[in-house]
Amino acid sequence: MSEPTREQIDRLHLRLKSEAEAAGYHLHPDIEFTKGLIKGLLINEARYGYWNCPCRLATGDKTQDLDIICPCDYRDPDLNQYGACYCALYVSAEIANGKKEARPIPERRLPKEVREKMKEEAEKKKLAVPELPLPVWRCQVCGYLCAREEPPEVCPICKVPKERFERFI
Repeated sequence: MSEPTREQIDRLHLRLKSEAEAAGYHLHPDIEFTKGLIKGLLINEARYGYWNCPCRLATGDKTQDLDIICPCDYRDPDLNQYGACYCALYVSAEIANGKKEARPIPERRLPKEVREKMKEEAEKKKLAVPELPLPVWRCQVCGYLCAREEPPEVCPICKVPKERFERFI
């Protein structure tokens, strides 16, 4: 596996910056730091076939890693609470504008066993919902909801693919 080229990194940086800004997000202002993270995303894409967060260990099983594919499910809660996501690729406006510094934050992702147990318990507790004419799908990254036969190919809000949706109702 070869290292990503500077051109690939620069191209993806411009794309992510444009997409982030269009959606109201900000990339870390230290461009070399940000490009180092982007290099990690490209390496993980070559290794696993998806953009696993460069700061987390992937299993190589996409279904087990869905919550840590960039942008991960933890980005928004981390931004709201700490001003940066776990790897600090995405940061608050204060950090992006140099008014605050990104600081290390605790890992929000629970251990695999705990995540699996919580998922089982949630399945058991699902409330009875009246029959709806269409299922309601929820983006696991940004919370976008839509009622249709299938989830959209790409979330119109955060741009993650269809597989990041779950049936909500």
